[in-house]
This record gives sequence, C-alpha cells and structure tokens, in this order.
Amino acid sequence: MLLHKILRKDKESSIFLSLLLVVTILVPVCNLMVPEGSLMHISTYTVTILGKYLTYALLAISVDLVWGYLGILSLGHGAFFALGGYAMGMYLMTQIGDRGVYGDPVLPDFMVFLDWKELPWFWYGVDQFWFAIILIVMVPGVLAFIFGWLAFRSRVTGVYLSIMTQALVYALMLLFFRNELGFGGNNGLTDFKDILGFSLQLDSTRIGLFIASSIALCAGYLASIAITNSRLGRVAVAIRDAEERVRFIGYRVEYVKLFIFTFSAIMAGIAGALYVPQVGIINPGEFSPINSIEMVIWVAVGGRYTLYGAVIGALIVNYSKTFLTSSMPEMWLFVLGGLFIMVTILLPKGIAGLLRKYRSTES
Repeated sequence: MLLHKILRKDKESSIFLSLLLVVTILVPVCNLMVPEGSLMHISTYTVTILGKYLTYALLAISVDLVWGYLGILSLGHGAFFALGGYAMGMYLMTQIGDRGVYGDPVLPDFMVFLDWKELPWFWYGVDQFWFAIILIVMVPGVLAFIFGWLAFRSRVTGVYLSIMTQALVYALMLLFFRNELGFGGNNGLTDFKDILGFSLQLDSTRIGLFIASSIALCAGYLASIAITNSRLGRVAVAIRDAEERVRFIGYRVEYVKLFIFTFSAIMAGIAGALYVPQVGIINPGEFSPINSIEMVIWVAVGGRYTLYGAVIGALIVNYSKTFLTSSMPEMWLFVLGGLFIMVTILLPKGIAGLLRKYRSTES
C-alpha cells in the first residue's frame, strides 16, 4: 500500500517499472516464439547480454543507494559483487561432477590439477542451492557489516572512507589471485554446465536467468524506493547533507549508515550471483578497482540521487562499452574518462537531471 502511494507520486519510477515489465515479457516471446529469420526475433546471445545489463542495473542501484542518498562514495562495491559471484560460481562448479576435464566426481578441475585430495571445509554444503543462496546474501552482507561497523564507529568519512573501500577491493583481488586459497586462482571458476538441473546452454535456461535478473532488479528497485521514502531514508539524506547536525540532534548516525551500507552490499552480491551463470566465468579480475570506479561512473552519468537514473547510466555506459570494445578496444578507457569529465562539467545531475529539466520546461 505504501509503495503504491509512492509510485503514484513518482512518475519516473512508474514508467521505469512499466518498461521493465514490457521488456521482461517481450524478450522471451521474441526469442522463443518468433522465427529466427524475422526482424522481431531476439537471439539467445542478445538475451544473455540483456540479462547481464540487468544485473549491472541492480548493481548501479546499490551504489546509488550509498552514494546518492547517504553520501558515501564507495569505490569498493565491486568486492560485494564479486563475492556474490564467487558464491554462485562455487555452486555451479559442484554441479559439473564427473563431466570435468579430469572426470573427478567431487573435486573441481583446478583442485585436481593442483593435486588437492579433498574439498576445503568452506566448500562443504555449497552443492545445495539453498545453501549457496545463503552464502550469496551472507558473505557480502557480513563483510560490509564488519567493514562498516569499524569505519563508521571510527567516524571515517569523505575521501578517507573512499580510499578504504578501494583498499578493501584491491586486497581481495590480490587474495583471490592466490591458487592456495581454493577459488581457482588467476583462472577463477568456469566451465559451468547446469543450474538447478537445467543446462546453461539451453535457450530456455537463458530466458529463465534473464527473467530472474529482471525480477531481482524490480525487487531491488522497490526495496530501495521503500527505504529512501521512509523516515530512515530521510535521515540518510540529512546525514549526507549535514552529518554533524544529525548526530547533534541525537540520531545514531553509524547505525543508519551501517544498515544502508549492508543492504546495498547484499544487493550487489545478488547482482553478482545472477551475473555469473550468464557470462559463464568469475575470476579475480572482477575485484579490479577499475570496475568499482566504473560503477560510480554509471551512477554519475545516469544521475545520482535518482534510482532510475542509476539504471539509465548502467545501461548506456555498458552498451557503449560493448560496442566500443568490439570496434575500438584501445579507445574505451579514454572514452570512459572523457564521459565522466563531460558529465561532471556539463551534466552534474546526470541524464535524469536533464530529463527532469526537460519535463519542467514542457509543463
């Protein structure tokens, strides 16, 4: 009931969710029911790309929640995304069984290659999907809670907090590159076969993952709207604008920060878990600090402090990346940097701010 009232006032979010519903229905129909020779047919490859974009959109919302509404410029959200991806990757690796290169029914190929004799203790139970779901939620959530508890209680803010988040993701990247850690080292986890008993090569499975990504994006968006329009959300914005005043009034600022930061990390972990079966690999490169910086650029381009703007930014930047890295791969980083500078100077409120300005002019 509360969300219904909010959406009635928030026309942009209503339009976005309506478009998401239409896309979620049309894409499977155009893939499964429209003949391949038709102009309306959507290939399975395109479905996979679109599903990947939806996971990026959910990740962008998680970044916008802490940056746009709480004022925390996190340069380490890639850590939570990658950890959720690794939790899903572990589950998918256990589903390969004796179909791996070495034919071992228990150990993944990289463990056989390294002459491991048994599974590490932290792999126990991950062959059960329900347990993998718990890991997907708990691992990023617990890490964010511990990191936030220590940082927020110490009143670390501003650029110092941003540097700490980047140091966190960089440390994890170095850690996961180590073969002895038990996560595949430099190569990571790949060669997945099934998810919940369904082959990842089937068109229907790809469609299922696309729909699951769409549902997760919708749920994350609605949950974020509920938070930002609640009393907690209003306090978060007040903390962003004048933290010391809010603290002086009597609010426990660190608790507000901790809740939203942890919730945001869980969303990022879920996005990573949906990303992995669609791209077919997870490796330490996902922890790269440049990836976390890119996420901030998505939000800046789309417009921080507007959840739908974060989605727009994620879709536009990643579509541009897909196009340019295939046609002019050496130019992408220059384009990305130039895009960020251009938005900062010409569109400080991002594309969402431009759309709002246009709407106000029209009215």
